[in-house]
Amino acid sequence: MSSSSVDKTAVENEIAQLKALIAEKEALIGAGAAAPMLSKKSKKKGQENLIETEPVQGCRDFPPEDMRRRNYLFSTFHSVAKQFGFEEYDAPVLESEELYIRKAGEEITEQMFNFVTKGGHRVTLRPEMTPTLARLLLAKGRALMLPAKWYAIPQCWRYEAITRGRRREHYQWNMDIVGVKSVSAEVDVVCAALTAMSKLGLTSKDVGIKINSRRILQTVIEKAGVPAEKFAPVCVIVDKLDKLSKEEVDAQLNALGLDNSVVNVITEALSIKSVDEIAARIGETHDAVQDLRKFFNEIAAYGFADWVQFDASVVRGLAYYTGIVFEGFDRAGKFRAICGGGRYDNLLTTYGSSQPIPCVGFGFGDCVIVELLEDKKLLPSFAQALDDVVIPFDESMRTAALQVLRRLRDAGRQCDIILDKKKVGQAFSYADRVQANRAILIAPDEWARGEVQVKYLREGKGKENNEATGERGVSIKIEEL
Repeated sequence: MSSSSVDKTAVENEIAQLKALIAEKEALIGAGAAAPMLSKKSKKKGQENLIETEPVQGCRDFPPEDMRRRNYLFSTFHSVAKQFGFEEYDAPVLESEELYIRKAGEEITEQMFNFVTKGGHRVTLRPEMTPTLARLLLAKGRALMLPAKWYAIPQCWRYEAITRGRRREHYQWNMDIVGVKSVSAEVDVVCAALTAMSKLGLTSKDVGIKINSRRILQTVIEKAGVPAEKFAPVCVIVDKLDKLSKEEVDAQLNALGLDNSVVNVITEALSIKSVDEIAARIGETHDAVQDLRKFFNEIAAYGFADWVQFDASVVRGLAYYTGIVFEGFDRAGKFRAICGGGRYDNLLTTYGSSQPIPCVGFGFGDCVIVELLEDKKLLPSFAQALDDVVIPFDESMRTAALQVLRRLRDAGRQCDIILDKKKVGQAFSYADRVQANRAILIAPDEWARGEVQVKYLREGKGKENNEATGERGVSIKIEEL
């Protein structure tokens, strides 16, 4: 293992970055660049002026029916985060590119939506949120009260192959604890992820979380003579085992300068079946063993023992993880990882912190979990729902209808009003189609008596009264609405 292999890898990475930079600069001045392709689809005769109605490849639209589903998921994330004592934060989707350029050969550096601004700054749509979090923490400096528990639901962007459960944009629930060295921080964030899954209707028979510690593999390969600076690149390569064949992964490890005997040591380490087996190999007093023992003990105390399991093959593909790592999975094995995270104690020093600050966190995407819930038929109905639709009998009653509408909305009811002139029968039909519970007719005779006509549109006591009281429903005093 000579230093030449290390130098070669570093040089190749620099060459790739320089090529990308040259291509971007050429695009800016139009030198040798092809005209941008506006659309791949041909348009039918007579539709030449019709814009492309599909979103950009790999991206999603959220019309109201899909937005209701997204809000349902996000409300679960928000409620669990607050239940666990986390505070919400946010940041611009556009970040400096240098925030994400690291030297471990991560795929993420090759998948950025990056470009040069008109001012010559290299920027990117954020591919993940953790470096942004690090930037915010460093900006806080000594004003930051530790421990800090922050969460966000950012939209993240990666230019990668589109597969089941993976697009080029996604939302990701991020939960991070800053300033806690104890493994109790890992326990807290894992319990939060599991609580969200439980609230969404999943059980330990449906899903689980695999737990490992990077320190195990680090100890094993260091004993085999692998220098410390190669550990992070090894983890990045090993994380590809679910995407590439073992032969391809082995070839990448060989290209890193590791001979076959070391590759075999790595393979054996990834196949360890239990914490007891780890203890037998690296010693019961090793920090990784002690952390895992404490983790599983505390998870059991919280009541999630059936949801977690040890898995030595989990290493995560980001270079900055330093200790316990974990991944959420579906037990049927149909989907990609549901969520993933771990401890990253050294990331802030990478960005200039004078001393390491212990951090633990996870990312929980919105794509896989929705597909899993659909597969399990656990998603509720997301039909539009309103409490009331207010119907003016005619335009002379619109001001009276607006008074009723204000009263209802001020009382906390979700209400709409017929905005255009409609026949009463059409208005009642509209109220039924938008799933309103009640249609409230403001008619002259009833209004003169201080009353309105209420028709109950959904199942229940009120609806049963409709036939007996006529098509317009029952008369109710305005103050009783």
